[in-house]
Amino acid sequence: MQANYVFRVTIRIDPSEVRLDPNTFETICRLPAATPGADGWLFFQHNLWRGDVADADHMRALLTDTLGAEVIEASFSELETDAAYRAALESEIETDLSRFNADSVEAVLHQHLGSSIHIRGSEAISGDE
Repeated sequence: MQANYVFRVTIRIDPSEVRLDPNTFETICRLPAATPGADGWLFFQHNLWRGDVADADHMRALLTDTLGAEVIEASFSELETDAAYRAALESEIETDLSRFNADSVEAVLHQHLGSSIHIRGSEAISGDE
């Protein structure tokens, strides 16, 4: 059971002793998603809305801290997940729909992730392709 939040990020590196040209580059960042029900599993609720980053400044700061390099731009691409993680996520959401102010699991997923959920095999998610 695995899942990642996938972001496209632009990173700036300004080392003090050398010069880089260019000093910015774009890359893909995959943040492992916490197991549904475990600490941190509500990342999607706290950070995403309708498939977009809800608070750009907050997300840039969070990714800057995580990556150890200045993130100057970040956009959410998708939740890449295997079928088991998706099922566990849906089950956990369903246990307390009132937390999300929604009538259904699908409404919760759509509110926060839009249509940006992609089910893949576990090998693709872990990078062991």
